[in-house]
Amino acid sequence: MRIQISHLTNYRYDAPAASVIHMLRLTPRNHDGQYVTRWRIDVSADCRLNQHEDAFGNITHAFTADEVETRDTQGIVRGVVERFPPNFYLRETALTTPDANIAGFAAAGHDAVSLDVLNFLHVMLARLHARVTHHSGGPTTMTAAEAFARRRGDCADFAHIFIAAARSLSIPARYVAGYVRRDDGTAEQGNGHAWAEAFVPELGWVAFDAANGVCATDAHVRVAVGLDSLGAAPLRGTRYGGTGEQVSAKVRVEQAAHQVQG
Repeated sequence: MRIQISHLTNYRYDAPAASVIHMLRLTPRNHDGQYVTRWRIDVSADCRLNQHEDAFGNITHAFTADEVETRDTQGIVRGVVERFPPNFYLRETALTTPDANIAGFAAAGHDAVSLDVLNFLHVMLARLHARVTHHSGGPTTMTAAEAFARRRGDCADFAHIFIAAARSLSIPARYVAGYVRRDDGTAEQGNGHAWAEAFVPELGWVAFDAANGVCATDAHVRVAVGLDSLGAAPLRGTRYGGTGEQVSAKVRVEQAAHQVQG
């Protein structure tokens, strides 16, 4: 499947910021299940985009702009850059710490872990998708425990809950930020997408999209990974001065007109 993506993020300020510093994780890497034919990042500011790799191996761009009103434009996983051993992804964060409720939810299938980790994760995926209602536009930052208690959340919340549950049973899991082509054909999306990956012995990292109740397919475009959404955030930054910051994002994901026939 060939996918075409457009992601536009606008920053506006009531009063001009003295300067802004931003880090972008918006460039996908090639791996066995994903090949990038063309990708470009443009920033409408007088600055240079400096490319490097972060600790997780994500392609990252950083820029600093001074004295401007900022507006910047922007399954089984094999063949990716792995900077850390799987057990590194057992580390808990403030957003993914499992409480007693999440630990109990995960432990409900504990016997299956010793028999078949992959099957257990598939079952947990289905249980989580059935238990929590997908809802966009909630609190900007919510922990896995808070989202699980509310039984509603966005794709990031689903990923955080899945990660917390897996780690509570000593299954390495990590957060993935990217895009997805929707089955209903809706191209205009308010933001990117998020899902989780869990490590299965003798198989490797397997991607689980709990918000949609499926494993990742060729409709998913993997961009960045981290311990949680903060570590894989597509865009993070700070500013000096300025007031009334407003941020808007416009994402378009669609199947490209030209498809390669197998």
